[in-house]
Amino acid sequence: MIKTFEFYFDFSSPYTYLAHKQIRKIEKENSIKIKYMPILLGGLFKLAGIKANADIPTKGKYMIKDCKLFAEKHNITFKFNSYFPILSLNLMRSVLVAEKKGFAQNFIDKVFDAAWIDGLNLNDSSIIEKLMKNLDINPRSFLLESGENQIKEDLKKRTEDAFSKGIFGAPSFIINNKIFWGQDRLEFVLKEAKK
Repeated sequence: MIKTFEFYFDFSSPYTYLAHKQIRKIEKENSIKIKYMPILLGGLFKLAGIKANADIPTKGKYMIKDCKLFAEKHNITFKFNSYFPILSLNLMRSVLVAEKKGFAQNFIDKVFDAAWIDGLNLNDSSIIEKLMKNLDINPRSFLLESGENQIKEDLKKRTEDAFSKGIFGAPSFIINNKIFWGQDRLEFVLKEAKK
């Protein structure tokens, strides 16, 4: 039996998608629910004074190869999104609305798949609306709610709280007051979760 842990995520990160796929497997194998913690990665980078991989050409090229290598090793379906970088602000706010309405898990799964399996252009509002319709969500009212001040402030606060805990990137995990960063650190997270 393992303890649950916190998983800090943003749809814009391919590494976070790879961690998400592993986490869904861990949840199934251990009959537990991992606590998904939505943050805005761009906001976190700004707080930490870090440049995104997409802003560093050499790192960006390596990231594509690295993600594909990791996906192959772990048998995860993965397609690097040709519309990268994904502007995730509205999507991450939408997670908070989905939490309130009780379907965050399904919403998270579908958006990650749309980005990193289907390769959809999630920077295009018409594609996001179509994705929401496929989830039986009224896109107009849902997106209006995700733009409300309370939702905006909530995502900002969650991102600031993550930074104050020592989180500086995604995916990140917290278990037993210890931080682990990177999809390749899940084995250490699981070891800690067994203590």
